Amino acid sequence: MSVKVGIIGCGGIAKGKHLPALSNVEEVEMVAFCDIVPELAVEAKEKYGTEDAKVYTDYKELLAENTLDIVHVLTPNSSHAELSIAAMEAGSHVMCEKPMAKTSEEAREMLEASKRTGKKLTIGYQNRFRTDSQHLRAVTQEGELGEVYSAKAHAVRRRAVPTWGVFLDEEAQGGGPLIDIGTHALDLTLWMMDNYKPKYVVGNTYHELAKTKNAANAWGPWDPEKFTVEDSAFGFVVMENGATIYLEASWALNSLDVKEAKTTLFGTKGGADMNDGLSINGEAHGLLFEKKVELETGGVDFYDGAGEDPATLEAQSFVDAILNDTEPVVKPEEALVVTEILEAIYKSAKTGEPVYI
Repeated sequence: MSVKVGIIGCGGIAKGKHLPALSNVEEVEMVAFCDIVPELAVEAKEKYGTEDAKVYTDYKELLAENTLDIVHVLTPNSSHAELSIAAMEAGSHVMCEKPMAKTSEEAREMLEASKRTGKKLTIGYQNRFRTDSQHLRAVTQEGELGEVYSAKAHAVRRRAVPTWGVFLDEEAQGGGPLIDIGTHALDLTLWMMDNYKPKYVVGNTYHELAKTKNAANAWGPWDPEKFTVEDSAFGFVVMENGATIYLEASWALNSLDVKEAKTTLFGTKGGADMNDGLSINGEAHGLLFEKKVELETGGVDFYDGAGEDPATLEAQSFVDAILNDTEPVVKPEEALVVTEILEAIYKSAKTGEPVYI
């Protein structure tokens, strides 16, 4: 059985992640492509579309003219809610790229639309599908670490500021590295802790290295005049049960301790980190131990045969959820909490006060 997929937004994240991933899923037919830049939609259609696939510059026309099983929303954060809600109301299930929305209010509207229409909604947190993430999730679910009462969420780049598109535009994105890559680290951490009940948040953001002209950067120097978002952000989250999370996110930071979309867990029976592969540590028979997990010996247990690329596994799993009428791996209720926490960190940074959720 095949599923008809439409793409809204054919830019960088579409070309770099979603389109190649969907092309690896046997059941998928990409039949409609939309972008405000016509050339991008045409290019995507010619490379990935079916023979009779259509191209649009207006998403409303795409939704009106096609009966789509799934719509992928791959646009700037400020339009996630509008497009996702419209697609669900048009009768399609939705895969929305992370973060869920620019604001928690918009994210709640998306969740409500999913419940109202009966359409499945998931968010693009593909790092859950990495082999190390899948194994660590199994470890935490089986209770090997005991109760995870503290954790760190890492999204630290030394100098890797994305200088294309609208990444540096606060109005379009809602923020910088915190909402861009910090969101992945926080999602992983909450998922491992299986704890989605935050109580309050304290945080701060910085706009320091962003002022540098002709800066060393992975994608070339940024324009300080256009760098309107933070270059780094740090938050401390206290959960209702007393558990804590420290979140660090940066595009530019004077640090050699760089790690992205990783988590460190501290439990009552053991701990884990993703610093150098995946390590589990603990105490047994009066001695301390560290266990290094061999990650190259096999694929992801839950999606055997689909390949090991996290983006492909993500796409395949959502298609499977549609065909089998099961819950998606990334539930919108979980993604909403991520957005609430990120929003609270930004608010705390502006007010200088703790923000209660």
